[in-house]
Amino acid sequence: MRAKRTAGRPRSFDETQVLDAAAACFCARGYKATSVRQLSVTMGIGGASLYNAYGGKRALYAAALDHYCNRSLRERIQRIEAACSGLAAIIAFFEDIIARCTQDSERKGCFLVNAALEAAPRDEALSAAVSAYFAELRAFFRRSILAGQASGEIGNAVDPENFSAHLLALLIGLRLLARCNHDRVLLEAALMPALQRLRSSNA
Repeated sequence: MRAKRTAGRPRSFDETQVLDAAAACFCARGYKATSVRQLSVTMGIGGASLYNAYGGKRALYAAALDHYCNRSLRERIQRIEAACSGLAAIIAFFEDIIARCTQDSERKGCFLVNAALEAAPRDEALSAAVSAYFAELRAFFRRSILAGQASGEIGNAVDPENFSAHLLALLIGLRLLARCNHDRVLLEAALMPALQRLRSSNA
């Protein structure tokens, strides 16, 4: 979901840096607990510039979420699919996620998952956007399963539709679990049964 931008003079700031800062601020504090003043300080721009550029906190939240998903979700999928496919792509994806979880010392979690919990239930447009991002993740898992079946490394007994939904739920669960305990051993143990199912499906 792209936030509607207000017309006006060109940006006088680096938008990538500003949206990175806004996403980090919303992710750490949540939508409700984040004030415009906090955003302004974190982003390094004045409150007037914030409103002129994005139209307010709600629109900035949507823009920051879209920016986060472009740089995190979509770039990760593109990078992995450019390097590998099938089961290797699924493993690489979750290895990357677990690494991010263990490096998240402040336990801010995933902005997308946080948005699904806090903002989406009370905002129809945000709910649709979050659902669309989750659908992109599920589509990646589905493509990877189908590629693995085409290569023979994943058995046809695995239903791509059902198991891609399972992997999506597992991803969300890992991200939430890591908010409380980001121990690598625990996260890998939670992932292991799904990978074992895929590896053994062609036996």
